[in-house]
Amino acid sequence: MVRPYTVTAGRTSASPQGARCDLIALVSLESAAPDVHDDIVLGPEHRSIIDMCRAETQTVAELAAGTEVPVGVVRVLLGDLLELGCVKVTSPVPPARLPAETILREVIDGLRAL
Repeated sequence: MVRPYTVTAGRTSASPQGARCDLIALVSLESAAPDVHDDIVLGPEHRSIIDMCRAETQTVAELAAGTEVPVGVVRVLLGDLLELGCVKVTSPVPPARLPAETILREVIDGLRAL
């Protein structure tokens, strides 16, 4: 068991870029990601996150659960991976931008009428 502050080297913020890593933010591998097998740059927790994202896009919460690392630590590690260009973090669509429920119901009713 390694202490969280050891994994993050005492850092508590995700990155200087200010990337938002909400629990439901989607994390995927960059298509042009650099070689991630450099033991000097990446620790085992970084590699675990990359391996999970290699299989499919994951949320920050799923990464924390899958790696068994606290969410705050995962956010800091994601900041490292963002700076290296290994991953991409996408914020989900806010509910205000989604179509209204009434519009969706009208579409469904219209499709049923066909």
